[in-house]
Amino acid sequence: MADIPFHDRDGFIWVDGEFVPWRDAKVHILTHSLHYGSGVFEGDRAYDGEIYALTDHSQRLVNSAKLMGYDIPFSVEEIDKACKDTLAKSGLGSAYVRPIAWRGSEKMGVAAQNNKIHLAVAVWAWGDYFADKMKGITLCMSDWRRPAPDTIPCKSKGAGLYMICTLSKHAAENKGFNDALMLDYQGRIAECTGAHIFFIRDGELHTPTNDILLDGITHKSVVGLAKKRKIKVNKRDIWPDELSSFSECFIVGTAAEITPVRRIDDYQYVPGDITISLVEDYDKLTHGKLKV
Repeated sequence: MADIPFHDRDGFIWVDGEFVPWRDAKVHILTHSLHYGSGVFEGDRAYDGEIYALTDHSQRLVNSAKLMGYDIPFSVEEIDKACKDTLAKSGLGSAYVRPIAWRGSEKMGVAAQNNKIHLAVAVWAWGDYFADKMKGITLCMSDWRRPAPDTIPCKSKGAGLYMICTLSKHAAENKGFNDALMLDYQGRIAECTGAHIFFIRDGELHTPTNDILLDGITHKSVVGLAKKRKIKVNKRDIWPDELSSFSECFIVGTAAEITPVRRIDDYQYVPGDITISLVEDYDKLTHGKLKV
């Protein structure tokens, strides 16, 4: 399934309140969000037929749109239902769920305040984001930095904001790494191209709290799991010269879940007891076998 082009698959996609055959779910070439990057989206995961933290994701989608200057014409509850219905229609138990909202094609130009707002939900099978993830992935430092909060709506999961993430990940893969670690506009450790990052030193977690980071749903879950195990979580500014002082490292996100890191450029890390226990706890949490 992974090798089948996404535009040429069987199934259905929910679009503006109704199901459309997968291959017919299209937008016009002059769609505003295609040209100006104003679409917003979420990435949810379903486990055993249940979408983890669904309402949190739907609420963040609504918030992202507001930060982009528009209102999605569906409530959080309606978005939840659309995601559940699309999952059920797919027949999948474990899957990736992608709601996306965008400005339509009524007007073309930078300003398009009266364009129709659309919403769609697609569901597909997607296993681990990184192959053989438990051996640990490799990261290199990106040449691109996350911009200052007064230059972008950084709390929005906006499509256009992922441009430098794509550039960074392509560059990392071309160098033989799995992903890139990005700094922020002040030179602090920020995040990977699609995931937050945690470090471990002396039995404690350290994670950035930069003002430019998206409010991470998986990040929040991992903090809760750590506290349940009475592991101290230090949310603070982290600088590149600290990388050599950490013993373990992992990244978190809906797609990545919890993925250990074994290398950042020349720095080596070994997934240890804390990382492994949190991976196991997160698996139980997403499958409804553990609560925080």
